[in-house]
Amino acid sequence: MPSPTDPALPRIDADTVPARGFRHFDLVMAAFVTILLLSNIIGAGKVAAIAVAGTPFVFGAGILFFPVSYVLGDVLTEVYGYARARRCIWVGFAALLFMAFMAWAVVAMPPAPAWTGQGAYEAVFGQVPRIVFASIAAFWAGEFVNAYVLARMKLWTQGRALWTRTIGSTVVGQAVDSAIFYPLAFLYVWPTQQVLMVMVTNWAMKVAWEVVLTPVTYAVVGWLKRREGVDVFDTATDFSPFSNKGM
Repeated sequence: MPSPTDPALPRIDADTVPARGFRHFDLVMAAFVTILLLSNIIGAGKVAAIAVAGTPFVFGAGILFFPVSYVLGDVLTEVYGYARARRCIWVGFAALLFMAFMAWAVVAMPPAPAWTGQGAYEAVFGQVPRIVFASIAAFWAGEFVNAYVLARMKLWTQGRALWTRTIGSTVVGQAVDSAIFYPLAFLYVWPTQQVLMVMVTNWAMKVAWEVVLTPVTYAVVGWLKRREGVDVFDTATDFSPFSNKGM
């Protein structure tokens, strides 16, 4: 697969770009946070089933869309560098915390006597604190690992073979995400074997989605790099999740 990097684009270090030196960064960050929230609000509320060879395959509907946030995370790190991806991860983390608080507060409010939708509202937006905590913790750790691996691999590959780092970072990042979420959310609630099976199955599905969406990633990365006019490398970046350098 051809590289989306234009050899004519100047290669620059992430630390040399002014904080407001990009044209489309804010739009990509907004898309990242929007998909993250919607996949947790809309997708997490439904368990779907599709017949495969006559056997129902049951899965959380959000898994169809949540991996898109990982694709956008790859785009952010590849095009804008680790520090700006770090900024987006923290914004997404704060948005998830606020979403969880708002959902809890709204569900807890006493319904008006004439309103009959409280039960349905609780079924969709009611939250189990353990699952909420597991989801937010897994997102935070998985996204940072994903961004770190991609940024490091970009240096190792000298910017070539984008597919190796988008897929490789997803393999590692989603492994961390799944290894945190499923035990924290369901261990001792589900049988241990079921937790492990669902964890591995969902990890494989998310990685498969990354592979399927690779051509889209190439197209978006190539377009954004041409529009921004540079190719960013994290040569001297502080990779600590808690650093505010470059944010």
